[in-house]
Parts: sequence; structure tokens; C-alpha cells
Amino acid sequence: MEKRGVRLVLATALISGVSVFANAYGVKGIDSSVFTSAKNLLVALLLLSGILLFQGRAELVCLTRRQWFRLMAIGLVGGSVPFLLFFKGLSIVSAAEGSFVHKTLVVWVALLALAWTKERVDWKVVLPMGMLLLGNFLLLRLSGLTMSFGIGLVLAATILWSVEVLLSKRLLAELSGTVVAFGRMAFGALFILVFLLATGGIASAWALGRNEWAWILITGVFLLGYVMTFYCGLKRVRATTATGILALGSVVTTLLQAAFAGKEIAPLEWTGLILLVLGVGLFVRLGSGVRLAGLIGRPLKNEAASAASR
Repeated sequence: MEKRGVRLVLATALISGVSVFANAYGVKGIDSSVFTSAKNLLVALLLLSGILLFQGRAELVCLTRRQWFRLMAIGLVGGSVPFLLFFKGLSIVSAAEGSFVHKTLVVWVALLALAWTKERVDWKVVLPMGMLLLGNFLLLRLSGLTMSFGIGLVLAATILWSVEVLLSKRLLAELSGTVVAFGRMAFGALFILVFLLATGGIASAWALGRNEWAWILITGVFLLGYVMTFYCGLKRVRATTATGILALGSVVTTLLQAAFAGKEIAPLEWTGLILLVLGVGLFVRLGSGVRLAGLIGRPLKNEAASAASR
């Protein structure tokens, strides 16, 4: 595990925590599909500009048809469909329930990696996973969780995001984090735009005012930082380690709410925060026991040879 990859994903968690705090104030009243599509498109354009300006053009031009299709798949299962499912689910269930289900992402990444690669999961990783789940349960003040249609939608979105993480991890053996992030955001925006055109939701975009577009720009900058750090970090660390570290975002959001929004943190919530910090610390210390078909820690040249042999 490379220290740089861990630092990048830690930065992702920090950005995520700040972004969630900012979003709570800036996006009320904006159609979630329009908001997501606009942000994705903005970030895709910024990433494309960066790729073209900073010597990434050669990599983009040399993409094979297979790589383009894989980027398209990442955009479909990561940048579009799960967002539609997630926000629809949140309109039915409480924010706390939806947030907790989303925080099971690391579990689904581990289970799907196990089924996909047929490799064992180190038993040591079960402990930090349990700490993350219990920490979020206490932090969100949940008394229980009952399966419902809304929970099912959020769960489906979370599982799709876990599939995206694994697809991205495999493609990152061949491509840079910036190009994979660009594919995710560009194709994600395209698929959501198709959905909006098919459902007539595109009209909502024309009704947005200056204030709404300003918040789309602000949160878009956060999203740019998120995808840049996450995909570049994911390239260097195991997928379960990366998704486990992301749980630190909940700690950041809670502390910001306490500092700037007057939110009181109850004793059980403090317990949850401590468990989250310790769980993330264990993920960083132990790493993940899931090895994605050997896609971690080997030079790109070896990865290409391995892919060709399969």
C-alpha cells in the first residue's frame, strides 16, 4: 500500500465531509437529477480541460474501444443510475436511514471482490468494518432499520457504486486516475441527460436561477476535488481500504455541524465518532485483505501483461 494513495483518499474523505455540510445549505429546492447532471457535466469539462492542458491528450487519444466501453460502463453504474436510485430512495426514507445504508459500501466492495476474484478476505478486515458500521449506527442515532422500497432503492444504488469501484480499480491498472474520473463524470452526465430528456425533466434546468447555478458551481468544485483524489488514490490502494477510509467523511461533517451550525453532539454520537476514527485507522494500518486479482502494488507494465494473458 502506498502512503501517497492513503493520503489522497484521506483528502477525499475530508472533501466529502465538507461537501456534505455545504450541500445541506446550497441545494435545497433543486431537482436532484438536474443538479447531479449539471455538476457531473461541469466536472467532466474541467477534467477534460486539465487533461488537454497538462499532457494527458496522448493518453486520451490512445484509448482503445474496450477502454472506452469500460469508461462508459463506469459512467452508467457509477455516475448516473445509482444517483437516480439514491435520491429517489431518500425522498421515501429518512436521511439517517439512507446515509447508514450508503455507509455499507465498504462491505459490498469486499463481498463483491471476493465473489469476483474468488480470493479470501483477511479476517482482520472484519473488525474495522464492524467498527465503521456500528460507529455510523450510533452517529446517526438509528434505533433500527426496516427493509422497505426506499431502503431497497438506496441499497441498490450502494451496490452499483461498489461495482463501479471494482470496475474502476481494474481499469486503473491501465489508465490514469484523471482519465477514469473523466469517463465516469462525462458518461454519467450524458446518461442522466438522456433520462431528463426522456422524462421531460430537462425543463427544470431552464428554471434555475443565479443562486442555484452558483451552488452548482461551488459543489462542482468540491466534486472535482473528490473524484480527482479518490480515483488517483484508488489506483494506489486496495478498494476496500479506499472505501473504508471514506467513512471519515461522516466525522468531518458532524464536527463542522457542531462548530458552525450549533449541533450538539450527544454521548452516543461521540462514541460513534471515536469508533469511526479507530475503524479508519485500522483500515490504514492493516490494509484490506481483499486482493483484486493482483491489481495492487505491481507496475503498470506487469498489469498490462497480466491482462493480456487473461
